[in-house]
Amino acid sequence: MFLLTAAYFMYMVTLSPQWYEARFELGTGPELIFVITPGQTAVEVAEKLVSEGLITDPYQFKRWMMKMGIDRKIQPGSYKLRKGSPWEVAKQFTLQKPSFFSRTIIPGSDLLTLQENFKDFWQESEFIESIESFDPPTPQMKAILSGPPEKRVAFLLPETYNLPVDEPEYLVSQSFRLWWEKIGVSLEKKGLLDSSGELSILASLVEKEARWDQERPIIAGVIMNRLSRGMPLQIDATVVYAWKLKGLVLDRVLYKHLEIESEYNTYRNKGLPPSAICIPSIISWMAAISPEKHDYLYYVATHDGHHIFSRNFNEHKRAIEKIRRDSRDDQN
Repeated sequence: MFLLTAAYFMYMVTLSPQWYEARFELGTGPELIFVITPGQTAVEVAEKLVSEGLITDPYQFKRWMMKMGIDRKIQPGSYKLRKGSPWEVAKQFTLQKPSFFSRTIIPGSDLLTLQENFKDFWQESEFIESIESFDPPTPQMKAILSGPPEKRVAFLLPETYNLPVDEPEYLVSQSFRLWWEKIGVSLEKKGLLDSSGELSILASLVEKEARWDQERPIIAGVIMNRLSRGMPLQIDATVVYAWKLKGLVLDRVLYKHLEIESEYNTYRNKGLPPSAICIPSIISWMAAISPEKHDYLYYVATHDGHHIFSRNFNEHKRAIEKIRRDSRDDQN
């Protein structure tokens, strides 16, 4: 009997860990949803596991994470875990991929567009409240995000985000933080944080006016030249936005639309509009931060979305006529 027992013991200890994992569940009790948010460290994950009752020894858990090589590789998302020993819970992380929800912020969107895009997932009030309630982690971000949602929204960075939980607060938090990482830090280094509000407006105008990336710094330069000369910007996109705020979506701007009474109407008001008219892309932000220096004051779009740039109104009129001639030739 002893020999049989010893032989069985020797057989069991030679079996691979995969053999045990295939036959025995890791942990006990029901599966619980455990969420890891972007930026959480292994220490924070361990402490959260303790607070949610999944483990009792965070130090042993961190040791097992290091031994399994997942302390620096653990991904944000939702996991299904059972309560167990530090080894069992750490092992559960290695055996599954987190679930997440992908949500995209598209460059050129405004607050109304975002609400429309996300209406199938979240209530309008939830999304706005998430923008309002986001608590910036640094004094610098607090200063930048001190305005209402209509101004804060320009500092969301367009990107596709993987959310650990399908709630707008996770999207807003990730997007604001990524903006700070990609844009805000650069502004701080350049000493431009105090100008971030004006730069967000300029970047939004560039976003709406430019179709081709190489023209964005040129268009930013035109806007700056007109501002420095006290000329009205006369940007159609601001008129479109003004009408949108009143509930009318324009497919094209007619002369009658230019008469709208609005702070955003840059045909009737000099200077920048009171806030950004959309969410700028990174490249539009870069154009606003470093506009191209030139002496252009006008531009007009060609049929492929490029622009002809002019230094004075006479050149501008000739550019418009050239585009009209080209259009008539194409029709013939």
